[in-house]
Amino acid sequence: MTLSPQTRRAVRFVVDYGGLITFLIGFFLSGRDLVEATKWLVGGSAVALVIGLIFERRIAPLPAISGGAALAFGALTLIFNDPTFVKIKPTIMNLLFAVGLLGGLALGRSPLRLLMGSSIQLPDVAWRKLTLSYGLFFAFLAGLNEVIWRTQSDEVWVLFRMPGILILTLVFSFTQVPLMMKYAKTDDPPPPPTPG
Repeated sequence: MTLSPQTRRAVRFVVDYGGLITFLIGFFLSGRDLVEATKWLVGGSAVALVIGLIFERRIAPLPAISGGAALAFGALTLIFNDPTFVKIKPTIMNLLFAVGLLGGLALGRSPLRLLMGSSIQLPDVAWRKLTLSYGLFFAFLAGLNEVIWRTQSDEVWVLFRMPGILILTLVFSFTQVPLMMKYAKTDDPPPPPTPG
């Protein structure tokens, strides 16, 4: 099945954010009940993964990890009737991404290049800088999630979860564009400045 670019983008959006959008809707429709909203999250995440599988004939690694985590933490929330599990999911997932990126960097690898390498061509120095930046950003998101869910109302946390984290991620990603543009046109980093 050949998808138009618009359809492909719509499917990607549903796969990436369908579970969170249904969680947000479920929270407000259920009278701000996190356990009830988690039912929506689990259902929405499952449907989003199935849509991705049907239309894309595969499930990309990041949506698979994120959707699988939503199903796992959602199931724990429902089994134990405790919203703490759904609240700590962003902390754990962002910490795992941070450790994966920063740990890979410490081992001389660039996990970010493996994830994005086919979509953009950058030299090693740029991949290292991007990997460090994103690793620190994910660690920041994990810490911020902990502060918000422990100190704010459920409503504030849900709005932070969606669309707050999405907005923060988009803003952060835009701040990385100059770095990518600086290196995108060449396979080699620019020469060091020479004394005048």
